[in-house]
Amino acid sequence: MAEEMWYNENHLWVTVENNHAYIGISYYAQEELGDILFIELPEVGDKVVQGKSFGEIESSKTVSDLVAPLSGKVVEVNSDVINEPSILNEDPLGDGWLIEIEGVDHKELKALFTQEKYENYIKETAK
Repeated sequence: MAEEMWYNENHLWVTVENNHAYIGISYYAQEELGDILFIELPEVGDKVVQGKSFGEIESSKTVSDLVAPLSGKVVEVNSDVINEPSILNEDPLGDGWLIEIEGVDHKELKALFTQEKYENYIKETAK
């Protein structure tokens, strides 16, 4: 996966390579959620739309919508996290990726936080 990550205000990360993007939950999100028990993800071929829910994540504390940081067509779903949701607690920025999409609109990236801006966002909202 690419080194550079972008984030949305719903604590999902994105890495982009060419016209494909991987999407996952941030380290901060998995800490806030606690033990992740279940995850519901879209099917290959489904479309996700920036700012719209594409699934749910259930933890010992809450159930939350997964809000797409970018739009695109789902080309791969990480079945490992569906079968073993604890991967999201162990490695949310690596093996815990959720979906891969294609057809990335690079203009949508401008609406996302860089790593530095995301860290500032967390500090501001945690107050």
